[in-house]
Amino acid sequence: MIGWSNHTGKAVAFDRENVDTDQLIPARFMSTPRADGYGKFLLHDVRFDSDGSPYGDIALNNHLDASILVSGKNFGSGSSREAAVYALIDFGIRVVVAPSFGDIFASNAVNNSLLPARVSATDAAFLLSVSSDGAEGISVDLDHMTISTKDRVMNFDLDPVWRKKLLNGWDDIDLTLNHQDEVAAYREQLLDNQKWRFPVATG
Repeated sequence: MIGWSNHTGKAVAFDRENVDTDQLIPARFMSTPRADGYGKFLLHDVRFDSDGSPYGDIALNNHLDASILVSGKNFGSGSSREAAVYALIDFGIRVVVAPSFGDIFASNAVNNSLLPARVSATDAAFLLSVSSDGAEGISVDLDHMTISTKDRVMNFDLDPVWRKKLLNGWDDIDLTLNHQDEVAAYREQLLDNQKWRFPVATG
């Protein structure tokens, strides 16, 4: 992953609560190779009718260049499918803003450099309003944990470890390797004081 600290782009509203991972990418599309891209499947059954024609009243269909998605509480609930995050990323979404997220979805998002920015219900309502038909120039500052519009600056919440991973472009292995000196020192301490913990080499 590539670390990042600031992003400015177009925000678009998807004003629904409890958007689950099966809505984000229906299971029937998950046999498609990731290399082919999952963006076209994002919210497929919500954005398109049975003939594949896009609904005109879904703002996301009218703002395909959006990189910030604003939604309601409990975004990404449901199953643990990581493909839901792939669909958002392949569509071009870099940040999802909501009052709350499904835990596994949020973890998967961070591991794929997608920011799940948790805001207050009041700030979410404001952002949904201003981005109901797309809003240009929305800035997300991961260093200062803020989201800025032309009229307002809001704070968002994020686990400090997740913030560190996004800033540095780290996955869980990178995060562990960042502490390899402490891990090595602890191992040496155990070797000195509790040798019985370690198997004896033979042969």
